[in-house]
Amino acid sequence: MAEFIAWVLVVVIGAYACAGGTDYGAGFWDLVAGGAERGKRPRWLIDHAMAPVWEANNVWLIFVLIVMWTGFPTMFQAVFEAMWLPLTLAAVGLVLRGAGFALRKPARRLAQRRVYGALFAVSSLLTPFFLGAVLGGIAAGRVKVGEPASADAWANGTSLLTGLLAIAATAFLGAVFLCSDARRFGAHDLVDYFRLRALIAFGAIVVLALIALPVTHHDARYVWDGLTRGWGLLLVVLAAVCGLAAVVLLWRRSYGWSRYTSVASVALTVGAWGCAQRPYLLPTSLTVTEAAGAAHTLRWLVIVTAIAIVLVGPALVLLYRLDTMGELEELTDSDTQAARTPGDNL
Repeated sequence: MAEFIAWVLVVVIGAYACAGGTDYGAGFWDLVAGGAERGKRPRWLIDHAMAPVWEANNVWLIFVLIVMWTGFPTMFQAVFEAMWLPLTLAAVGLVLRGAGFALRKPARRLAQRRVYGALFAVSSLLTPFFLGAVLGGIAAGRVKVGEPASADAWANGTSLLTGLLAIAATAFLGAVFLCSDARRFGAHDLVDYFRLRALIAFGAIVVLALIALPVTHHDARYVWDGLTRGWGLLLVVLAAVCGLAAVVLLWRRSYGWSRYTSVASVALTVGAWGCAQRPYLLPTSLTVTEAAGAAHTLRWLVIVTAIAIVLVGPALVLLYRLDTMGELEELTDSDTQAARTPGDNL
C-alpha cells in the first residue's frame, strides 16, 4: 500500500512538472521578451495561451501536498522543517505570480501593468528554481528526520543545478507549447520566435545536465547509482530520446507532436528520479515503509485518490483537450487589434 502511494506521489509530481512547468516556462519567456513595444506580441500570446488553464494546473500541486501530508507525515514534517525557507519563497512566488497574471490584463495604467507583469514574470523564474532546489536537496540526502533547517540543505551544488535545470526544462516546455499556440492563434511571426527559444532552452538543458554529472556523482551518490542502472537508467535514456525527438520535430516544424514528446521527456525524468531513490523517500535515512502513515489512513487515501481520478480526471482531460483545440477562448476584434504592432496594416 505504501509503495503504491509513493508512486502516486511521483506521478503527481510529474504531472505538476509538466502542466505547471509549461506555465512557468511561459512566464520565463514573458520575463525576457523585452520592453513594452518589443515584448508586446509575445506577451499577448502568453496571456491568451495561459488564460484558460493556468489555475487548473495548480490542482496537481495541491494533490502533491495532500499525498505527502496524509500518506507520509514523517517525510512531510522533515522536508518542511529542513526546507522551510525555499518552500516559503516558492509559496510567496506562487501567490505573487497568480496575482500578477490575473491583475495585469485589466489594469488600465501602464505603470500598473508593468508592476503586475514583473511580479508574474519574476515569480515564474524563482518559483521553479526553489522547488527544484528542494528536490535537489532531498536527492542529495540533506534532509533527515529531526534535522534542523540550514542553508546547506538547499544551497548546495546539487540543489542549485536542479533549480537551474527546473528553469531550463520549464522554459523548454513553455516555448514548445507556445509554438503550437502561435500557429493556433494565427500569430505566424511568433511561431519561429518561440521555435528558436525552444531550441535554445533544450541546449541549456544539455549543458546543465553535463555539468550536473560530476556534481551528482560526488554529492548525491545514492541517486546517481539509481540513475545509472536498472529502471532509472532506462527511463533516463527514454527521456533523452523523447527530448531529442522533440527537437527534431521542432526542426521539422511538427509542433503538435513536439508537445507530446517534450512532456514525455520531463515526465520520464521525474519517473527516473523516483526509481533512483527506491526504497527511500529521503535518501538514505527514511524508507517508504518507515515514512508511511497508519494503514487505515493509506487505505482511505487510495479510495479518495480513486474518487478524485474518476471525478476530476475526465474534466482536466477535457479542459486540456478543448484548450489545445482552441475552443475555450475566442479572440475578439479588440484582442486582434491590440496584438498588432505599430507597423501592421489595418
